[in-house]
Amino acid sequence: MKIWIDADACPNAIKEIVYKAAIRLKVHTYFVANSYLKIPSSEYLHLIVVEKKFDEADFYISEQLHPQDLVVTADIPFADIVVKKNCVAINPRGEQYTSESISEKLSMRNYLQVLREGRIIQGGPSSFSDKDKKQFAAAFDKFTARVPRD
Repeated sequence: MKIWIDADACPNAIKEIVYKAAIRLKVHTYFVANSYLKIPSSEYLHLIVVEKKFDEADFYISEQLHPQDLVVTADIPFADIVVKKNCVAINPRGEQYTSESISEKLSMRNYLQVLREGRIIQGGPSSFSDKDKKQFAAAFDKFTARVPRD
């Protein structure tokens, strides 16, 4: 089992939670981004820098996934791919995407995109908060509790 982080837009607070857990649990964790990120030195933390192309990090991660891997991403179309590969996908706000919920999430995302393009609504999601951080930590802990211990 591996953990994959869609790291370009991932909040630093989430990365910090993942760093500590990956080292504590001894789980190989991959931060995939299109630019260099500073990550702690550990045999369990890996930075993969991909080309600066649209969805290149998503494409890279999706090619590496094995069932039961965990992916942290806010990208709903990418989360759909992850779920279809029998992997776990959670967003930085702690919401797990499931085969039951992903269709609704995609539909809502597409609907809101049409409204934004038509200038009927503006803006995106609310700012990342401490509550979001706590919800992520709880969801992440729930998943990592299943990691076999030495």
